[in-house]
Amino acid sequence: MIRRHLIVRGHVQGVGYRWSLAREARRLGVHGWARNRADGTVEAVLEGAAADVEVLVEWCRTGPGGAGVSGLVVTVEEPEGLTKFEIRA
Repeated sequence: MIRRHLIVRGHVQGVGYRWSLAREARRLGVHGWARNRADGTVEAVLEGAAADVEVLVEWCRTGPGGAGVSGLVVTVEEPEGLTKFEIRA
């Protein structure tokens, strides 16, 4: 089990980024959350099996069609044992 904290920069709000991320996370069995931030970025936390989390981190580098990711900051954190993936306000 690993945990990654992400800040996704670029054209990532208003394009279904969070919803697509949630769908991919659920498909992979990754838990966590995603939210839009006031500065135009998307923030997310991902927890799960190392291989699945890494696949999802790579997905975040491009996101869904319509997104334009210009940068991704990934921070390693200690897992908290999250049990679902949610979209936060």
